[in-house]
Amino acid sequence: MAHDVVLADRLRGMLAGEPGVVEKRMFGGLAFMVDGHLAVGASSRGGLMLRVDPARTDELIVDRRANRFVMRGREMDGWLHVDIDAHATDDELGRWVQHGVDYARSLPPK
Repeated sequence: MAHDVVLADRLRGMLAGEPGVVEKRMFGGLAFMVDGHLAVGASSRGGLMLRVDPARTDELIVDRRANRFVMRGREMDGWLHVDIDAHATDDELGRWVQHGVDYARSLPPK
């Protein structure tokens, strides 16, 4: 399955004013890197792939749309899949995007 192009366009629009943002095809989807770190992406599985502070994983997955991302059969703290689509409100989508951007900005630039 290809990523949701409408969702990717919305992400692009939300991140347009952010310094250091670069788009990159990754994992079959479209990722948005901040200072060299993945922040958020339109996942090839649909929804968002999101990188967050690993210490906040349990707090964020209280939202039933969010789950730990599974890589090579293993659930990963700090990586989320959020079942959200292009029809989400700007506030809903923006909240998730901001989690990813904030965490990426907390890391040293690559």
